[in-house]
Amino acid sequence: MIKYLSSRKTKATDIKRKNKNMDSFKLITWNVNSIRIRLSPLNLLCQLVSPDIVCLQEVKAKEEDFPFEEVKKLGFEHIALYGQAGYNGVAILSKVPLNNIAQRNWVGKKDARHIKATVFDDIEINNLYVPAGGDIPDPIENLAFAHKLCFMDDIAEYFEQNKPELKNRKTILCGDFNVAPSENDVWNHKQLLKIVSHTPIEVERLTRLFKSLDFVDAVRKFYPEPQKIYSWWSYRNPNWQSNDKGRRLDHIWVTQNLQNRILNTQVIKELRLCGRPSDHVPVLTKIKL
Repeated sequence: MIKYLSSRKTKATDIKRKNKNMDSFKLITWNVNSIRIRLSPLNLLCQLVSPDIVCLQEVKAKEEDFPFEEVKKLGFEHIALYGQAGYNGVAILSKVPLNNIAQRNWVGKKDARHIKATVFDDIEINNLYVPAGGDIPDPIENLAFAHKLCFMDDIAEYFEQNKPELKNRKTILCGDFNVAPSENDVWNHKQLLKIVSHTPIEVERLTRLFKSLDFVDAVRKFYPEPQKIYSWWSYRNPNWQSNDKGRRLDHIWVTQNLQNRILNTQVIKELRLCGRPSDHVPVLTKIKL
């Protein structure tokens, strides 16, 4: 079920009034790995960078369990939630009105992995949580891996088929894509070629999705190849800071009509140091209006 919480009904005049005092906005994507556990890190994140919009994945909360009031106290009056008990779930937290809220389901599953909304009249935010895919990188032996590949194919096919209509839309696709596509998105390219998240077949599927609307990688615009950059470090690695065995699984892509508006991007590694951290860290982009 979609949940949208706002202090009052959104009107076009409200949006224009809010936009008058803004020349840019900060958007964050973050696999929070349970919103109820990460309220303190979310508070810290707000203190550090004061985001306007936060796209969360792996919320792990049904509508009745989501901490709406606590989140509103952080300044996010507008909340779009596609929740699910115990796992998955995506949400968009926003200080500006959200419109045209919709959930999307892929591969015939209602598994709370995609929610979208429009901000500032004409920018569509798509918050996506791609399946992890299990441990065996074989779609025949491992149905979870097959689901992951089909999930990416389904979305890519939708964008490809509707490209004439969608190509001029200002679109942001962000979230935990569970794929580190470049050899510089992982700590060791050769060692991880047979590890789920960096296998050639996953990279191929994600590349198809990337090309489906001619997206631009906002993070790589400011962290160009061959610079190593990561957003995830395993909980099983207690020495993650010193050995830095990470992967870049969290992405922010924009359509080409937004690429010149990207003012900055930042991987907020400090959140991995806080108490009870997620294994993912937030990724931020600042976009000019």
